[in-house]
Amino acid sequence: MEATIGSVLDECAKELAEAGLDEPRRLARRIVVAALGLTPAEVFAHPQRHLDQEEHTRIAAIAARVIAREPLSRVLGRREFWGLDFALSPDTLDPRPESETLVEAVLARLTDRERAYRFLDLGTGSGCLLLALLSEYPNASGVGVDVAFGAAAAARHNAERFGLPERACFIVGDWGGALAGGFDAVVANPPYIATAELGELPPEVREHDPRRALDGGADGLAAYRAIAREMLRLLVPRGLFIAEIGAGQAEMAARIFMAAGLAVEGIAADLAGIPRAVIARRPD
Repeated sequence: MEATIGSVLDECAKELAEAGLDEPRRLARRIVVAALGLTPAEVFAHPQRHLDQEEHTRIAAIAARVIAREPLSRVLGRREFWGLDFALSPDTLDPRPESETLVEAVLARLTDRERAYRFLDLGTGSGCLLLALLSEYPNASGVGVDVAFGAAAAARHNAERFGLPERACFIVGDWGGALAGGFDAVVANPPYIATAELGELPPEVREHDPRRALDGGADGLAAYRAIAREMLRLLVPRGLFIAEIGAGQAEMAARIFMAAGLAVEGIAADLAGIPRAVIARRPD
């Protein structure tokens, strides 16, 4: 029987389900969309469209890599974040939708979209947080810092793809140590997994995200301590600091920030209701 979009979609979803992957039908649809270069609407509307052998083979090859627990974003080399299509590299963390919580928290507090804010993104990776913010604040500018040269290069490439290179600067460095300060808001998605827990991560994360973007030291809080020490110097008075946190870390991270002289305003939850970010300010 000749393969169609519908039959191959069913076949792919069945294989993904047997491999124990979550939401196999949705994942299969994403694979078919990517392999054929179609929109989700086109795949949904034309299940009877016949596929040639090359198209079928292409879908099967992508599905095989996903079944082997390689994230589809890594297979494709890109990930959507805040409506932008970010290119990834081996040196960048794969942006998660939950990290959009930080962008939402900034937007809720810096309400003048036309103001020329200065943003800083510590551990920028693909540049997703900084570039998402710059897409919302047309007169703002910002700096992204990452310890990995490959990550800074990938972020710069993304800035160019989105037409933002004149407002975004990416540098290689150890957090904010090389910067003079004067930032209206600092965002950070630092490594926060305790070293002993890295082996328990899903293979999609453990084997494909860079270890230094995951390893938060013995208690998972080492990066927060390093970043917190620099916040009073980096922020303007009443400047905003928002850091992503791991499960169960809200209270300890907040204590670290308060001990460094910051005023903690609260905790932001993601769409699943999980505490996702600590929000603080530099006092007047």
